[in-house]
Amino acid sequence: MRVLGIETSCDETAAAVYDSERGLLAHRLYSQVELHAEYGGVVPELASRDHIRKLLPIVDEVLSESNSGPDDIDGIAYTAGPGLIGALMVGTSFGRSLAWSWGKPAVAVHHMEGHLLAPMLEDNPPPFPFVALLVSGGHSQLVDVRGVGDYRLMGESVDDAAGEAFDKTAKLLDLPYPGGPALSSLAESGRPDRYRFPRPMTDRPGLDMSFSGLKTFALNTLKDAIAQHGDPLPEQIRADIALAFEQALVETLAIKCRRAIRESGHQRLILAGGVSANTRLRSHMREIMEKEQIEVRYPRLEFCTDNGAMIAYAGWQRLRKGAHENLSFRPKPRWPLNE
Repeated sequence: MRVLGIETSCDETAAAVYDSERGLLAHRLYSQVELHAEYGGVVPELASRDHIRKLLPIVDEVLSESNSGPDDIDGIAYTAGPGLIGALMVGTSFGRSLAWSWGKPAVAVHHMEGHLLAPMLEDNPPPFPFVALLVSGGHSQLVDVRGVGDYRLMGESVDDAAGEAFDKTAKLLDLPYPGGPALSSLAESGRPDRYRFPRPMTDRPGLDMSFSGLKTFALNTLKDAIAQHGDPLPEQIRADIALAFEQALVETLAIKCRRAIRESGHQRLILAGGVSANTRLRSHMREIMEKEQIEVRYPRLEFCTDNGAMIAYAGWQRLRKGAHENLSFRPKPRWPLNE
C-alpha cells in the first residue's frame, strides 16, 4: 500500500509518500520560520495563507520523487488536528478533495499520534509496548502505548507545554524566534551552579506536569539579575539563567518519565515531538534510564519536528485496517489522543 501524507497543523507545510513494502519513498518540508520571525511567534492567518501557497508544489515534488501518480497512490492521509484551525483547514480540505478526485480513500490523522509513531520510520523500529513522552510546542504528555490506536494517557501538562515554556522564556531573554533552539544554544555557555530553578510538581505523586511556574521563576530571576547587574544583562548571566531553566525542565521531565515507566512496568521509553530534539533532554534521559535498565528510543532529528512522513505512516496504519473518511470533513483544533 502506498500512502500520500499531508501535514499543515501549524507552521510547517509538509508532504510524504510512504510505501508499506519499500518504506519512505519521499518527503518534503517547508518551514515558515522566516515568515513569523519578525512577529516573535506564529501568526495563524499568515500560516494558513502560506500553506495554501506551498502545499501543492510540495505534493508535486514528493509525487515526482517517488515516481507516483494517482494510480500508484492507494490512500491519502492528512492531519485533522490538533492545531491551528485555519492551517488544519488547508491540509484537510486539500487532502480530502484530492482523494475524492482520484477516487481514493482518505483518513484523518491525529497530529500527536503521528509524532508517537515517528520512531517506527527507522530501520529498527521499537516494538510495543512502551511509554511515550510527547513533548512539543503545544503538548506535553505521557502515554502508555500498547499498540497502534491503543493509548492510555498517563499524565500531561496542566498549563504550558514544555515547548511553549521554552519559547516564552526565550522571549524573556530577548532571544530570536524560534526560541527553544536559541535558548538551548545560549545555555551551552551557562555556569551550572549559578542559579537553581524549582522542579515543579515533583514533590507530590502523579504524572501531571506544570511548566508555567518555571517561566514566572525565570522572569523574577531576570528582574533580580537586572537590579544587581544592570540592563542589558551581561551575556554570561543570560546564559546562566538559560541553563538553569533548561536543567529544571529536563530534570522534571526525566523524573516524570521514571515514574511512568515504573507505573507501567514497560522496559522501553520513546521520546517524540519537537522538544525531543533537545540535546540535553536526550543525554539526561538516557543517563537516567540506563540506571533503570530502560531502553530509550527517539526519531531522527528531521522527524522530531512536524513532518509529512509521520502522517503518511500513521495514515497507512489506519488505512490498512479499513479506516476512511466520508466526503464531509471536520478539522479538530482540540482532539484528545485517546479519541
